[in-house]
Amino acid sequence: MTYTSRLISDPVIRQNPVTVQILGVCSALAVTRTLIPAIIMSVTLTLILVMSNVIVSALRHQLPQSIRLILEMLIIATGVTIADEFLKAYMPDIASTLSVFVGLIITNCIVLGRAEAFAMHNPVLPSAMDGLGQGLGYSLILVLVASIRELFGTGRLLGYQVFQLSADNGWFSPLLIMSLPASAFFIVAGLIWLSQPNNPRSLQAEWKLDYHTFRGKL
Repeated sequence: MTYTSRLISDPVIRQNPVTVQILGVCSALAVTRTLIPAIIMSVTLTLILVMSNVIVSALRHQLPQSIRLILEMLIIATGVTIADEFLKAYMPDIASTLSVFVGLIITNCIVLGRAEAFAMHNPVLPSAMDGLGQGLGYSLILVLVASIRELFGTGRLLGYQVFQLSADNGWFSPLLIMSLPASAFFIVAGLIWLSQPNNPRSLQAEWKLDYHTFRGKL
C-alpha cells in the first residue's frame, strides 16, 4: 500500500480519530440522534480539515513559530465561519439542529491536531490527503452511530420507514433510549472497545510523516 493511500486508509481503519485516538468525541455524542445532521457535520468537518491542512502546509515556512498556533486557529476559524454562514443561509433547519457544534469545530482536537502535527511538517498534497483521511474516519463513526440511533429509535433511516412500527400493526417498538444522549455514550464506548484489539502499537513510530522520508513515494 502506498504512502498516499495509507494517509487515507489508516485513519478510517487502524487509527480512527474517534475510536482509537479518542478525539472529536463530543460531536460524535451530540449530533448523532438522526442521520442527516450527522452527515452534514461530517462533510463540514472534513472540508474544514482539508482546507486548514492545505493552507497551513502552503504557509508553513512563513508562519512564525512563536504564534503559529494562533494563526492555525485563525485559519480554522475562517473556514468554520464560512461553513456556519453557508448552513444558516441554505440549510437553516440543519444549522439550528447542529447549533453550537459547528462553531466548536474551531477547538476540535482533530482539526487543530492535524494542522499542528502533520500539515506544519509536510507539503500540500500529503496534507490534503491526511485531512481527507481523518475526515473520513471521523465521518464513519458519526454516520454509524447516527444510523444505529435513528434506526432503533424511530424505525426509520433518512426519513424512510425501515421497520414496521407496532403502532401500525407491525413488529417493531422504538427503543426510547436511542433518543437520549446516553445511547450515544454506550454506542461510542462499544465501538472504542471493538477497535482496541486491532489497534497497532504505534503507527507514528512505523511511519515518520515528514517530507524528506516520503517525498520519493509521492
